[in-house]
Amino acid sequence: MGPLSNTPLHHGHCHCGTVRFSVRSALAEFTTCDCSLCAMRGALMVKVPEAELTVEAGSDALTLYQWNTRIARHYFCSRCGIYVFHNKRAAPDHFGVNVRCLDGVSAEAAPHRATKGDDMSVVVDDAPDHWPGPRA
Repeated sequence: MGPLSNTPLHHGHCHCGTVRFSVRSALAEFTTCDCSLCAMRGALMVKVPEAELTVEAGSDALTLYQWNTRIARHYFCSRCGIYVFHNKRAAPDHFGVNVRCLDGVSAEAAPHRATKGDDMSVVVDDAPDHWPGPRA
């Protein structure tokens, strides 16, 4: 048995089931973010190291959305439009996984913490006014 054998395995998927993934991680804390994208999509996320997320099916159906610094990579199902996970700007070696896509995981299963995203710098010269944060 390897070092992760006692770590819980959680399965997840988008709404239509095309994108399926698993996360081998303890789900210790859920977060919300007040950046313009997270606020609009209303996601509840759990942060996991990159190595703990495996896309099992539908990688060809994932659509990438990037904005501002283009460091964070936000992934959506191209068929049903559901946000499933993203590589984080503040921690590029981690994913923020949409808790509501995880099978059998209640939004109340872990403590929630609000994270600050609306004060992250905006570096795009022609950024829309609804992108909060100081202009770099």
